[in-house]
Amino acid sequence: MTSIRTGIILAILLSLTTFAGLAHDSGVTVGAARTTQYISQLKGKRVALFSNHTGMVGDSHTLDVLLGEGVEVVTLFSPEHGFRGTADAGEHVASSVDPVTGIPIASLYGAKNKRMPSKDIMDGLDMIVCDIQDVGLRYYTYYCTMVDLMNAAKAYGKEFMVLDRPNPNGMYVDGPILDMKYKSGVGRLPIPVVHGLTLGELARMANGEGWLTDGGKVKLTVVPCEGYTHATRYRLPIAPSPNLRDMKAIYLYPSVCFFEATPVSLGRGTDFPFTVYGHPDMKGRTFEFTPRSVSGAKNPPQLDRLCHGVDLRGLDDEAIITKGINLEYIIDAYHDLGMGDKFFRSFFELLIGRGDIRTMIEEGRSADEIKATWQDDVTRFKEQRKKYLLYEEN
Repeated sequence: MTSIRTGIILAILLSLTTFAGLAHDSGVTVGAARTTQYISQLKGKRVALFSNHTGMVGDSHTLDVLLGEGVEVVTLFSPEHGFRGTADAGEHVASSVDPVTGIPIASLYGAKNKRMPSKDIMDGLDMIVCDIQDVGLRYYTYYCTMVDLMNAAKAYGKEFMVLDRPNPNGMYVDGPILDMKYKSGVGRLPIPVVHGLTLGELARMANGEGWLTDGGKVKLTVVPCEGYTHATRYRLPIAPSPNLRDMKAIYLYPSVCFFEATPVSLGRGTDFPFTVYGHPDMKGRTFEFTPRSVSGAKNPPQLDRLCHGVDLRGLDDEAIITKGINLEYIIDAYHDLGMGDKFFRSFFELLIGRGDIRTMIEEGRSADEIKATWQDDVTRFKEQRKKYLLYEEN
């Protein structure tokens, strides 16, 4: 049954967006692959697994690994995009049953007032295991779900384990620390936009800094990766969500995601989301694209409208990484469209994490000038996080 189940999972994964031609770093062993470090702690316990299509160990899903080792997995938790990773961003993901294993899936994303699992679910388990591929940004919501589950484990006296994975944006820290008056579903903790931590390190920091509900702590175990440091350029083997399809998009994501709070298209509904930007009214641009309704982007911004804009796919990866958060793109589109404050939605403050950056852009401040205003945040956070690091800094 295990081989059949693995084959079905692989067939599903091959139908999803993958990083064609990009193998993950052979020198890195993810936490889930280090079974001798954690399986003994799971034996005899009722386990809930928080994962999705990225929870792979070689050709097997972590769920298969646990079941093959005789671990009793009683519940699956799914984040944004669902357990198989096919839902649109922000789309409601209903509770269901995994068709491969028959194990019930308890969705934690999108259902009103259901950020914490029900008492019946929590009473039926002893430990929650987290194994999911994050991309290291404050507004990428997988860590928010992890924190929700840590709070649930704390509230019900359950254990929590993170099977760690590398952070593909873990080589630097950038952006303002979240002003907690803008706390939301896309910003849960007082951390910079690019925090540079793995989920295991972030779980340690949330626990240690009293960021869980009422400042309490959960009994936490982190199984670290081997062969990873914060200088590693870890190339993901599987797209973490439908619109982050390659490493270029992941490296650009810290800079271009702010367009989500404007009328500008990021290429959702094309073959190159998050690596371009454009709008029907942008002027003097030779690059054009038209967003369509597709799986993972059913109703993208500027649907079926010809957009004029900028193609970022030719940028060098290392240059993108070195620059960090680059507001030049959003400043460019803001001035081009001439819409004034109508260019921004309130969602912008939730993404950027501060209330004054919109005004700076409107006043004509340069990207470098604005970036300078959060350098103290970066310095302070890097010092604050030191005692929670599991891997050597660059």
